[in-house]
Amino acid sequence: MQQQQLTDLLRFIKNTDSDQSDLAATVLKLAADSITLDTLRSLTGSDKSLSAVSGKKEVSEEEKTGTLSFTKKELESMPKSFQKAFIYDNRIVKFRYYQGLFQARYRRQGYNIEVASKDFDTMKKKFIEKLIGQAEIQDIPVADPKRRTAKTVLFADYAKDWLKLKEQTTKPSTFKEYSRMFEVNLRPTFGHLHLSEITRPLIQQYLVTFVEAEKYRTAEKLKLMLNCIFDMAAEDFNLPSPMKKIVLPYHESKKGSALTKDKEKKLVEYCRNRKDDVASALLVLLYFGLRQSELPSLKIIDGNTLECETSKERMGRNITLSYIPFSPMFEKMQDLVDFEKAKNVNVYTLRSAFKRLFPEHHPHELRYTFITRCKECGVSGEVVMLWDGHSGDKDVKTSAVDRGYTDYSQEYLIKEAQKIDYIL
Repeated sequence: MQQQQLTDLLRFIKNTDSDQSDLAATVLKLAADSITLDTLRSLTGSDKSLSAVSGKKEVSEEEKTGTLSFTKKELESMPKSFQKAFIYDNRIVKFRYYQGLFQARYRRQGYNIEVASKDFDTMKKKFIEKLIGQAEIQDIPVADPKRRTAKTVLFADYAKDWLKLKEQTTKPSTFKEYSRMFEVNLRPTFGHLHLSEITRPLIQQYLVTFVEAEKYRTAEKLKLMLNCIFDMAAEDFNLPSPMKKIVLPYHESKKGSALTKDKEKKLVEYCRNRKDDVASALLVLLYFGLRQSELPSLKIIDGNTLECETSKERMGRNITLSYIPFSPMFEKMQDLVDFEKAKNVNVYTLRSAFKRLFPEHHPHELRYTFITRCKECGVSGEVVMLWDGHSGDKDVKTSAVDRGYTDYSQEYLIKEAQKIDYIL
């Protein structure tokens, strides 16, 4: 029963002629003095609220904002591309109730739709009509439901993609270290998270734990890896990199130092007594300044020169060979060295043995010792750089010119090597 009908009924009851002496009329007239539209509505079985009867929509606070949900029938009326977008990409359209109107707006991928209506269902119908209308007049690509996004891609999966690229652009030893750090450090912490879930504070706190444990080098390596991964993700998904503003406390790495001559003498005696692959390798590192990773490439040329591949070269670059003549110091120890054993030594066994002998040193400091002795004995700085495989030295003037345009003769290099002779 509509409001006007209810109002007319009340007016009729109140104006009933009392002279009719009809019992029913008397009762109705008495009731009319206190009856209201709401009680009459309940008596007549109407299920509409007073606000509905008056033609005005009452909207609760919960109903004033939200997102549109579409029925299966409504979705089927949309372009297929949008059906996929709303179903698979979980795309949402927000609405609000403001100044007596339901309002919805959608501005994405070239679409600009704004609708409003006093009635919610009418507003939603208008939205669908405008959506269909704009889709018909413009060819705007809509995301494939299978398209990867920062919200759907797990860090573990994306990092694996990054590692596949690194495998093609870095040396096997470098790639092996990247893979190890991913499996040991990054996967357990971030592997289960989507890219969009990894925030700057989360990464910052993670790296700080390594700093607090005084694992500064590990923190720096992990920061470098995460920088590379999220730089690529930022390009792929238009995702702000969480690595921006990530900072690590300043830490000055501990610099190695050459062995004193007393320690060098102790090492020689150790090797003389041991006479195995570790002893051979240690003496080669000491008297030729090789890196441990260069040992497998060593060769002996003409019985008086060691050749090795410089391990610092990047993947894809031409291999650089270093040629280091035997020095008088090495010739004194030559009978203790088996080059084949040194070439095939287990580097972990070598490191363990050296650390037991000199806990405060690292095997790489044998390289420092060789370079130091060369300079102490007066060997040309340019020649030392040729032997140690460095591409340049800012402290040696004109080094780039000298090394770029000068080819030292073998006789000259042997003459320089003869300077390396001292007493332990």
